[in-house]
Formats: sequence, structure tokens, C-alpha cells
Amino acid sequence: MTGKVAQGMQQVPLKGRFAGRRFVVTGGSRGLGGEVVRLLLADGARVATCARTAESLDGLRRALGAGDELFTEPLDVAEPELLERFVESAAAVLGGLDGVVACAGGARGRGITEATAEDWAMSWALNAGHFARLVASSAPHLRASGGGSIVVVSSISGWKPGPQAQYGASKAAQLHMVPSFARELGPYGIRVNAVSPGSMLIPGKRWDRMRQEDPVAYRNFAAEFPGQELVTPEEVADVIAFLLSDQARGVTGVNLPVDRGQNAPTPQGY
Repeated sequence: MTGKVAQGMQQVPLKGRFAGRRFVVTGGSRGLGGEVVRLLLADGARVATCARTAESLDGLRRALGAGDELFTEPLDVAEPELLERFVESAAAVLGGLDGVVACAGGARGRGITEATAEDWAMSWALNAGHFARLVASSAPHLRASGGGSIVVVSSISGWKPGPQAQYGASKAAQLHMVPSFARELGPYGIRVNAVSPGSMLIPGKRWDRMRQEDPVAYRNFAAEFPGQELVTPEEVADVIAFLLSDQARGVTGVNLPVDRGQNAPTPQGY
């Protein structure tokens, strides 16, 4: 890939696995997305990322001590026009794109008798819709760079049923898109893959709160993992970085679970 530096950007040492390469990561202000951004920057890349609030992005920049190698913009990825404009801005600032990570996502609503049509529509927009528009808007830039890698963060809920169905269905849609996009974009040197995390232990989030507030329930849930331990964001980020790298140049159209062998995706089982 290119080692050029965009005009007006600070020159950075061409060191590391991703030296001189340019990536877009959606949902990169914290959690798994933040870890992906950190890992890519540490390995020499320049990164553009987005999140819902400017405050969270400012916090990321401070935590990483990042300079011109990190471009950030607050937006909601469920709004296609904003997402597409962000990709165009990122490509212009970075001088092109070599890889993309669709990390933003989520779910709205409760069970089937309570979830509204809006809950279903938003869950779809956050996951399947966001991924599709990100691929569509970034593919021309990847093609112009001679190819690249696209990774979507899906979930084991995409094929292991559990509540709520609107989340699992939208994640399953992502997994269907991956081999389809891989075949369509393969002639241009673009690889497309999915990483499906299991339940991640992220400080301050659901499973970490359960561990602190209800240790018995947490131990029961941890029994769904053969090693009795939940997967970490660092473990998932390492696999994402592998799929973005030249080491995975022969890998496309696949879904790679990173779940420590997790069985049921929720405490409620299948």
C-alpha cells in the first residue's frame, strides 16, 4: 500500500505493520472501537474515526495523545448522508484509504411484543444499513489505492439466537453481506471479512456491571465459556488488525468468531 503522507499533515515515521496506511474506523471513541484505533495508530497507521459526540472523541484523542495522525468527526452512522460525507472527508484528509472497519452498531427496543417498528428500523440502520453505506462509499477510495481490506464487527448473535431478535437479525444480515461484497469487490483487490465477538468484558459496560453487582449471575453466565472467562476488546482488536494486514491477504468472504468458545450469547440462553 501507499506510504505517502497527505498534504498538510504532519510527517510520521514509517514504522510498524501499518506504516503509511490509512484507515476509517466507525464507532472508535471507546470500547472495542477505541482499542482498534489505538492498535492501528501504535502500528504506524493514520486513522479517521467517528462517534456520536465530540466529547467522546476528544476524550479518545487525549487518552491516546494523538496528533494529526488521528482525524475525528462526531456523527450518527445511522444517518447515511452524514456517514458518506465523513468517508469523503476522511479520504481527503488522509490522502486516500487502505482499509475500513465498521465497528459502530447497537440495538434498540426490548422483546418482540414490546419492540416498536422504529426499534426494528433503527437496529437495522445501526448495523446492516451502516455497514452497507460504509462499504459503498469507501470502496471507490480503496480501489483507487489498489485494493484494501474491509472488516465488519458482527456478533455471535448473528447465528446463535437470543433476545432481542432485531439485534440478531441485523447482525445476521451483516454476515450475509460479507461474502456477497467479497465476491463483488474482489476483482478490485478489496477483501471483505467479518469478526464476530462474543460477549466482551468492557470496563463499565453490561457484563462488567454484572460482575460487580451480581457475582452469582456473572459466574453462571461465565459458565457459557469453556474457560469461564469472557473475551476482551484487546483480543478482538488483534484479530481485526490481522484481517486488515498483509498477513491475511489470502482471506476474504469469511466470518471469524472471537468468542472464547461461548455457547449461549445471553444469560437467557438460546
